[in-house]
Amino acid sequence: MHKDFLADTHCHLDMEQFREDLETVLDRAAEAGLRRLLVVGSDETSSFAVHRLALDYADRGVFAAVGVHPHDASSAAEGLSAELHDLANAPCVAAIGETGLDYHYDHSPRAVQRRVFADHVTWAVKAGKPLVVHIREAYDDALALLRSEDASRCGGVIHCFSGTWEDAKAALDLGFYVSFAGPVTFPRSAELREIAGRIPTDRILCETDAPYLAPQPFRGKRNEPAYVRFVYETLATARKTTFEALAEHVWKNAEALFGWGRAAS
Repeated sequence: MHKDFLADTHCHLDMEQFREDLETVLDRAAEAGLRRLLVVGSDETSSFAVHRLALDYADRGVFAAVGVHPHDASSAAEGLSAELHDLANAPCVAAIGETGLDYHYDHSPRAVQRRVFADHVTWAVKAGKPLVVHIREAYDDALALLRSEDASRCGGVIHCFSGTWEDAKAALDLGFYVSFAGPVTFPRSAELREIAGRIPTDRILCETDAPYLAPQPFRGKRNEPAYVRFVYETLATARKTTFEALAEHVWKNAEALFGWGRAAS
């Protein structure tokens, strides 16, 4: 593995924002050094879509995560479908999610969110794959659920981390990784950068969450995987290390978590 190879551990390239120029977006990602991309589902339909992207773009280092976002938890209120469960058996599916709790929008009732989140933990343990966890304004409940469901059995990542150091420490204590996205580059995110500086070297990840949350130079515009370099640069500064050293650590961490060890081209 070349030390400058980068991973974007969370993006949504199946979304309509990329419908017209996905090939160009992937070309720019490759030019920026991206050799691994985790494309993440948010409901059953998008989970099948990201699975197809991972198959179609395996040569670009694309892998999939399949699951139901807390916004869409109501769609799985009666349980996750057998068809969705079966997707986890595909070699190109590296994780279960994104799942979790979102109390900011409450698009699904909180009790339903919690039940579907717990179902994902059970699914991830059975599938032997890690969780991709979304938490917004719900850290206490989400971390409590991960503890009560013994999610350390499958592990995972808190994606686009936005909590406190205490929240990060609780996630780390469960054996989870902590991932940072565009918001860590924003001028008012000094506290988030301070937290990023304290995450153990073997537990930190970088992502875009594209098409959302573009980093500071592109804030307010469509995000894309190539822009993950700005997240790496910000974290390297926050951690008082080099871009190259951070890139190497993140690559190893992502490979350890997602098991996506196909040779990088």
